[in-house]
Amino acid sequence: MILELIDWIIIAAFLLLSLLIGLNYKTEGSTNLASFFLGGRNLPWYIAGMSMVATTFAADTPLAVTELVAKDGISSNWIWWNFLIGGMLTTFFFANLWRRANVLTELELIELRYSGKAAAVLRGFKSIYLGLFMNVLIIGWVNLAMVSIITVFFDVDSSIAFWYMVGILLITMIYSSLSGLLGVAITDTIQFAIAMIGCIILAVIVVNSDKIGGIEGMKSKLPEGSLNFLPQISSSGSDVVSTLSISVGAFFSFAAIQWWASWYPGAEPGGGGYIAQRMMSTKDEKNAVFATLFFQIAHYCIRPWPWILVGLCSVILYPDLTDKKLGFVYAMKDFLPVGLKGLLFVAFLAAYMSTISTQLNWGASYLVNDFYKRFIKKPHNEIATEKEEKHYVLVSKLTTILIMIFGAFVTTQINSIAAVWEFIMECGAGLGLVLILRWYWWRINAWSEIVATLAPFAGYLIGHFVLVNYFGDEFVENRGPFIFTVVFTTISWVVATFITKQTEKSVLQNFYTKVRPDGNWKPFKTSSVTKSNLFNLFVCWISSILFTYSLLFFTGKLILQEYLTSFYCFVSAIISFFVLRFYLIRTNIFNN
Repeated sequence: MILELIDWIIIAAFLLLSLLIGLNYKTEGSTNLASFFLGGRNLPWYIAGMSMVATTFAADTPLAVTELVAKDGISSNWIWWNFLIGGMLTTFFFANLWRRANVLTELELIELRYSGKAAAVLRGFKSIYLGLFMNVLIIGWVNLAMVSIITVFFDVDSSIAFWYMVGILLITMIYSSLSGLLGVAITDTIQFAIAMIGCIILAVIVVNSDKIGGIEGMKSKLPEGSLNFLPQISSSGSDVVSTLSISVGAFFSFAAIQWWASWYPGAEPGGGGYIAQRMMSTKDEKNAVFATLFFQIAHYCIRPWPWILVGLCSVILYPDLTDKKLGFVYAMKDFLPVGLKGLLFVAFLAAYMSTISTQLNWGASYLVNDFYKRFIKKPHNEIATEKEEKHYVLVSKLTTILIMIFGAFVTTQINSIAAVWEFIMECGAGLGLVLILRWYWWRINAWSEIVATLAPFAGYLIGHFVLVNYFGDEFVENRGPFIFTVVFTTISWVVATFITKQTEKSVLQNFYTKVRPDGNWKPFKTSSVTKSNLFNLFVCWISSILFTYSLLFFTGKLILQEYLTSFYCFVSAIISFFVLRFYLIRTNIFNN
């Protein structure tokens, strides 16, 4: 693609702006580990929430949605829409608890909640497993998506595109290592706005092009079933094109299991990863809850429709395209005028850089706070001195560079983004319930989480290499290996919980006194504890799910000019919103 001078100016201005933000927050983000990894615990809800949304909007996200829609229509998005159920669970049952725990990282919670050598081993193992191994896999697939975009956008060889990506990666590493989370969060806010504006402009231009003919023209040219919002349920899988037809087992997996059972970046049951990091970085518990609520609504209601529209149009424009996800990039090349090409490429840069900057900062927090500081170079006293904090910040910056290098190398080893997704999803199957219950049931111990972390690997091997030989392709079609892994992992950690020693009572009492969770904590409650909040939280959870799905469908039906259905969805959204508001006021999650 030939870019004009104005396009290059827009791209250069964006990269310069990102660097300037990093320089501007250099001092505020380098005082101590709390400032570097949590922005001084002073972020307002809208900055923290926007940062969450921006991080989940990676360079590969529009391409992934385009591929889903081009292959199986709008209903294929339920593969990720189902995670809203777990996301809203995090909002009302866990966001305030994460902020109240006052830990620096998710993994620091392990030794606040559990006791003994098992807790220390679990924290050390997860710091490497999540902070380095899983983190560089995520960075690798995001890098690979960016390489694909550059390859098509600039008509260059993938090897050349890789080095372009490395240059962008270096800029991202510089500003994220200079300013820490504060600079990352501020940059995320700007980057998300740019990315969404760019995607909306692209969708409007493509839909209204002569080849599409507006919404009505698009609808008349699409294969039957492409615009269905709900999947078809069949006794077995289907080869029907342009509508998601899934088996009963697969539907059961998405609707009833996956949202709570699977560990997945950005959708961890009970919160975790960079989502927990943002919750812990907010001013107080109220801001933590509102940030997470905003994230869930924006994630599912604001972001997807421009991508879905471009994906639908790509079915018409590029029917013979083998790699369906690249339909988004080809639409950029073919329909954008001078200036807007630069803006749309900046939108992808923004999406890419917001994700990478978070992964670098989040991964470094685990490796430094939960491994280096905990096991290699401990502070002399319980509270680190100013000199020690400066040292830890310096190590954090060097670790950021190390993660970047590993991520770039892993990029060269990945051939399939989908394969990495599947591996991560299935090798965390069954862990989710432990991450949820550790807040609400005192009997969960370190061994519960250790077994739940390791058992999915055994379940994955048994399901894919043993059981599939007995049950055949239909077993895989019904997501049999995934469901088996969940059951196998759950049985394993439940048995481990009851055959191992419980957490020390003093540790449990300290955790309960500090965090004050609801649930089964009867041995540690005092007479001054307020009434259980679970019913009100449950109603908030259900009503918020209904509100978000109603708003998602209202927007989609309005865009597709199906006004009566859109009106019904709007009424549903209004009713569920007022129910949510009524019961949210009745909760004591802000002052418990």
